[in-house]
Amino acid sequence: MSENLRKKIEGFPRKPGIYFFKNKEGEVIYIGKAHSLLDRVRSYFQPTSDLKITNILAETDDVDFILSGSSREAAFLENNFIRRYQPKFNLRLKDDKSFPYLKLTVQERYPAVNFTRRVEEDGARYFGPFSPALQARKTIQLLSKYFGIRICEESVPGKRKRPCLEYDLKLCSAPCVDYISETEYRERVNNALLFLEGKTDKLLRILRQKMEEASGREEYEQAANWRDLIQTIEQVKEKPKLISVEPENKDIIGFSRDRENISLYVFFMREGKVIESESMFFQEKEKSSESEILFKSLEKFYEGRRSLPDKILLPFEPARKEDLSKILSDLKGRKIKVIIPAKGENKKLVELASRNAESLLQKRSEAWSPLHELKKILGLETAPSRIEGFDISNIGGEESVGSMVVFKNGLPSKDNYRKYKIKTVAGPDDVRSLQEVVRRRYSRIIEEKKDLPDLILVDGGKGQLNAARKTLEELGLGRLPVASLAKKEEVIFTLSRKDGIKLDRTSAALKLFQNIRDEAHRFALSFHRLRRKKRSFASQLDGISGLGKKRKAALLEKYRDLTAIKTADFEELAKVISNKAARALLDKFNEP
Repeated sequence: MSENLRKKIEGFPRKPGIYFFKNKEGEVIYIGKAHSLLDRVRSYFQPTSDLKITNILAETDDVDFILSGSSREAAFLENNFIRRYQPKFNLRLKDDKSFPYLKLTVQERYPAVNFTRRVEEDGARYFGPFSPALQARKTIQLLSKYFGIRICEESVPGKRKRPCLEYDLKLCSAPCVDYISETEYRERVNNALLFLEGKTDKLLRILRQKMEEASGREEYEQAANWRDLIQTIEQVKEKPKLISVEPENKDIIGFSRDRENISLYVFFMREGKVIESESMFFQEKEKSSESEILFKSLEKFYEGRRSLPDKILLPFEPARKEDLSKILSDLKGRKIKVIIPAKGENKKLVELASRNAESLLQKRSEAWSPLHELKKILGLETAPSRIEGFDISNIGGEESVGSMVVFKNGLPSKDNYRKYKIKTVAGPDDVRSLQEVVRRRYSRIIEEKKDLPDLILVDGGKGQLNAARKTLEELGLGRLPVASLAKKEEVIFTLSRKDGIKLDRTSAALKLFQNIRDEAHRFALSFHRLRRKKRSFASQLDGISGLGKKRKAALLEKYRDLTAIKTADFEELAKVISNKAARALLDKFNEP
């Protein structure tokens, strides 16, 4: 595990939530749930013989998390996100099987309670979801035993002359044979609704008293039954916030601020389920109010988005609320409600989103501190929020490659990494190779009119620094701040401090530079190894009839190594390189 990843995991909270393992491309490869995120994720990196964990860690490059309100809620969130991302190492929960609900047919004269996995607009009341499914079935038993609610699907009143076995077992009040009036049955339904809606304080007091009385009489089996019932009621009472029985489409916004540092966290609920989240972190140097910052942030966040909700829940009222509602409604093409909930489930949702925003702010603020140190040390006008780092890798000048990594707000931004095959330099000339990569990178930036970085870091000493500076001046970018970091002495060189800057080993700014330098080196080295592997691969295909440059390239694209080619079907190979070439290739491999 890299030092960056280890440090990140140690910053995880001991709170419930879900965690994401991601590969180098940023793809989610595994999702899990935890009662304590820190303890659970940390456990993966202990010595183990578990092959699945070993395989997950072999591809892991990053780990992230989302806080939930409880462990039970984390299970629902895990389910929704696994279906959304379909991670390769999650073998369960990928199908469309939904969590179970209870359906109370209040639209009927004599309502029944049933188990279902579908929520429909049919006038019935739905409650849940439940996890595990056994919890739903235990709740149905509770409703039939203590409230006399029927669980059958018979017509009431029907043709039955005597009640069924459920009545004899005291699990139904037998409305089918008029053993209970419609008024009395409806009263029982209303009491059951109070229970299902979580208004259970009075019921729990009665049950606890019954449990204590049974225990006092030494009727321990009966006391245990009351205890189990109490636990069932308490678990049912804890309703998950991140999933709804209504097919709602709403965005839940969390907000956190620490001086000039701002973070937003957004849960996207679609069809009643939170299926995705997104975050924003930025600095607000102007002394704006939180309501004004929220207005501007939301206006920017929703600009150009295709999927817009029907409702947006906010932690407090933004500046110009009506203007915001109109802007968003115009983007959607119909009315979007902007709501600031004062109580209830929506209020809890916003509080949960804000807790995630606070967690994000803490992580990003820790990463931001070395940037202010760099601003002071290098004499920059502003803290360098975007730093681009470069490195060159080759062995004896062969397969020379370059890499560029990007750190935003002190953290890797892997979507922006770039790799380069050196085209104009022969032999092991790192300085000229660096010049080629810098020229290609910033010529394209100028051509595409994209934003320039706040700081450039190159691996090496004065020679690399001067080479990068010269190339930038030729491009008319001489004003861009450039620094280099020498490996052995860990000295920082800049144009204004040519004798170098020697920072304390504990300096946060030095550690950030080291992280960027090491990441650029890792990225360049991995690309170099891949190029060497492909070259070795290609050389073993030399001399085979029908395999020219293009067909070799096609094989390299399709198969990872020679073993994969040797075990491939003839028909599959033929589709890639033609029948004749495939036959020649297999004949070559089958030679004694």
